[in-house]
Amino acid sequence: IIFDYFTDSLDVVAHEVTHAITQSTANFDYKKQRGGLHESISDVFAALVEQWHFNQTAADADWLTGQSLFTVATKGPALRDIANPGTAYNDPLLGRDPQISHFSQYNDNLDVHLTSGIPNRAFYLAAIGFGGYAFEKAGKIWYATLTDSRIRAIAQTATFKQWADVTVDQANKLFGTSAAIIVRNAWVAVGVLV
Repeated sequence: IIFDYFTDSLDVVAHEVTHAITQSTANFDYKKQRGGLHESISDVFAALVEQWHFNQTAADADWLTGQSLFTVATKGPALRDIANPGTAYNDPLLGRDPQISHFSQYNDNLDVHLTSGIPNRAFYLAAIGFGGYAFEKAGKIWYATLTDSRIRAIAQTATFKQWADVTVDQANKLFGTSAAIIVRNAWVAVGVLV
């Protein structure tokens, strides 16, 4: 047995609820980069729910999704690692975590659960760049982007770059130039912006 009870995990439940929120706001379909964004948004907000619940700063959080999903026999702490995509597990039955963390690894044929590692890592880098609680700045920027009319207008063709551009703009609107620089640098680090 590899998996334990999915409903025992606060972040997994929050992840699934966030899919409904994304569907009613950005309305991304589940393909290509927009599918990776859809999956990433659920990972990000699940992490924020868990961090809020446990009163964790970005630096104190473990950034793992699905820590309680695996049984003790599984070789790995979680299903996904937002901070370091592709490192969550290495198990004889499951194999090595195949999630990617840089745009140079992307192609349209990859599953959205794998490509979500790129925006996941960008969010993590922005949250660490801000310091403090991830839900106070980075989370507000991502939510403002999710509910931005520009994103809804491109929902069926959205790319990581388009999402990144709006996050930078929202960071500037909400918190000023220095915040926009932090967010932009996060996207540069994962190869989405240059």
